[in-house]
Amino acid sequence: MRVFTTLDEVSAARGEELGTSDWLTVEQDRVDQFAEATGDHQWIHVDVERAKEGPFGGTIAHGYLTLSLVPFLGSQVFALDTPGAKLNYGANKVRFPHPVLVGKRIRAHVTLADVADLPAGKQLTLKYTIEIEGEPKPACVAETVVLLLA
Repeated sequence: MRVFTTLDEVSAARGEELGTSDWLTVEQDRVDQFAEATGDHQWIHVDVERAKEGPFGGTIAHGYLTLSLVPFLGSQVFALDTPGAKLNYGANKVRFPHPVLVGKRIRAHVTLADVADLPAGKQLTLKYTIEIEGEPKPACVAETVVLLLA
């Protein structure tokens, strides 16, 4: 795991691939809990029997569930132990090229795409590619933005 302790270390890593997380199996219970938390109970996510006859042959994870796993998967790849606050600032681009069938395993590849200087600290742009085991297309490709305050 890559651990950054100074803002200068972060700047020096601009453009580097930081690494890959462990595999995580996406279970139906996690999908059901996400549906409950968000109110998105679409049958392709939560109705196991109906989804067997649907377009994917089974239930699939919500795209936003996959995106919500970015912090967890990223924490296995790198840590920002820099002084000052760390704030999620947003996302520049998010795409879901392939659905995640329940029971499949996913993992994240993380690249520190850019580091910009700000008066208050640094702005990091991180690129996440969420791979699905055995699938040629990723589940999610996202650029997230983090502010590191000095």
